[in-house]
Amino acid sequence: MLNPKNFSPKQLSTFTALALAIPNAVIFGILRANWVAAIWVLVISFGLSYFLIQFVLEWFIYRKIKLIYKFIYQTKANKREETYYKYILPQKSIDEVRADVEKWAEQRKAEIELLKDNEAYRKEFLQNLSHEFKTPIFAIQGYVDTLLGGAIDNPELSRRFLENAAKNVDRMVNLAEDLDEITRLESGEQPLYKVPFIIQDLIKEVFETLSIKTSAKNIRTSIKSGCEAPISVYADKEKIRQVINNLIENATKYGKQDGSIVASIYKTDEKHVLVEFSDDGIGIGEEHLPRIFERFYRTDRGRSRNVGGTGLGLAICKHIIEVHSEIMHVRSKLDVGTTIGFTLEKKKD
Repeated sequence: MLNPKNFSPKQLSTFTALALAIPNAVIFGILRANWVAAIWVLVISFGLSYFLIQFVLEWFIYRKIKLIYKFIYQTKANKREETYYKYILPQKSIDEVRADVEKWAEQRKAEIELLKDNEAYRKEFLQNLSHEFKTPIFAIQGYVDTLLGGAIDNPELSRRFLENAAKNVDRMVNLAEDLDEITRLESGEQPLYKVPFIIQDLIKEVFETLSIKTSAKNIRTSIKSGCEAPISVYADKEKIRQVINNLIENATKYGKQDGSIVASIYKTDEKHVLVEFSDDGIGIGEEHLPRIFERFYRTDRGRSRNVGGTGLGLAICKHIIEVHSEIMHVRSKLDVGTTIGFTLEKKKD
């Protein structure tokens, strides 16, 4: 059954012309009692009405609609678009055109919202970047001014101030290096050197490397029972080492005394492996979880700076995993602990 709301211009012209021609022919036939002539009136009225209505729709209404479409796409029409405007668009009903315009409006609205979010993120990023650099710069400036003011004559005091200044210089160097690494990851300047390796062996190596830090808080590191069987993955080993190293360092920083860090490895399907690291530390508030992979985002700014770091570690981890075309996720609860994991490509048999 035809729906008048979905009529194309030709269908609309046809039914409108018939609606005008049939009554004219009937009235003519009744008044003149000449039904042969009435048929001719029907044909002529229909033909004239059809072409007049089609002309009005095509040259006045749909011409304006075409201009709207061209304005929407804001570009000179190519051959494909010209074909669309000439043959496809005229077959559309007004409702279909309205739906197209509403869809375009929704897309533009979403784009505008994204731009607003990006602008807010950019402002916050610049503020955080400025703060991260100003903190060590002002500290260095303070130590140098104090030394120049006479403290340099005190060997013990000057040495302590120089050591503190050196720590802040190291902090600035680390910050610059992390920013440079993120830039290279985003631009694709760091190619991946994928090789097959056993993920459990790499995790054990990182556990051993960071054993001094974990032992300082008496934190036990282990691979979850049932996950010890060797699983071979195909990835850039050194970049994944960097990810694991960063995750374990974070778990150590925010872990509790006499706590634990447990690694879990699972085959999710024939192509992917899931690697997770769980701790029983302070945890992360639910409101912070969507943003912890952002640059410089800190759940507790004062406490985070006290334990060190540039605030870029998780952002770098996420970039590395995304460069591998894989995903990273986090689960956490305050005073219970945090689990951060990522997927990797399983080595093809």
